[in-house]
Amino acid sequence: MPITSTESTATCPECDGRPRTHNGETICDECGLVLDEYYIDHGPEWRSFNDDTTNSKRTGAPLTRSRHDRGLSTEIGRSTRMNGRKRRLFARLRRQHNRARISTKRERNQVYAFNEIRRLTGVLSVPDQIRDHACSLFRSAQNEDILRGRSLEGFAAACVYAACRVASVSRTQKEVTAAAKATAAEQQAAYDALNRELKLPIGPINPAEYLSRYASELELPTDVERCAREYAAGLSQDGALGGRNPSGVAAGCLYAAALKYGVDVTQKEVGAVADVTPVTLRATYHDVCKED
Repeated sequence: MPITSTESTATCPECDGRPRTHNGETICDECGLVLDEYYIDHGPEWRSFNDDTTNSKRTGAPLTRSRHDRGLSTEIGRSTRMNGRKRRLFARLRRQHNRARISTKRERNQVYAFNEIRRLTGVLSVPDQIRDHACSLFRSAQNEDILRGRSLEGFAAACVYAACRVASVSRTQKEVTAAAKATAAEQQAAYDALNRELKLPIGPINPAEYLSRYASELELPTDVERCAREYAAGLSQDGALGGRNPSGVAAGCLYAAALKYGVDVTQKEVGAVADVTPVTLRATYHDVCKED
């Protein structure tokens, strides 16, 4: 906020001087007495420039893609201070209001799927942009009419996984399936339909995406994580990642780097974090030893 300075019509109670309000504080110019330090600024919190043509007015909550109506509709809240008659009245109003908000089956499906997407993104602890992108993918799938004959839960899980893949957020398909209400087959069928019909910009998974999260869960030092990234980059340059589980490759690189720096960690612990077997981990570990 810009610094402002205005004179006050009141007088100082100590020296009868004239106070001045300067940047939120009312101070007497004669004796320096602070009369008021809590100044409420009723103006906007934004600054307006001459070359700025945008309207910075703010009314209501921001728009969001995670709601079927973009968050424009109102909601009737609940209160425990009402008596029985008013409580029943507002219950009827709330019921009728919800029916008016959802007028078609298409919107009803969006409400159910968006609730599931918000639940999944909360369980998986992914950013809000992943949630919004997943909701946009579901809306696009509805527009392309590829939901017919497939479960809404499967498409909600597939949209979350696809949004994570596009944004390079390290979440495996098993992790999404474990948190979702859909089965692995339903999620895979929905994901294949999304990838085929919408032509998503999804490439092969880079094992380095998992290294930070796995190293944090195992409480490994940064030197181990940096060395594991070098191992993963070397395997990628040699073309040794084709057909391999990226999570297993990340686990093998972390285990090899931990042994190099003398960190006490077992194959079972690393495999449990990466959700792979020690056999899968050892396959990458042997390749790293050959490169070393």
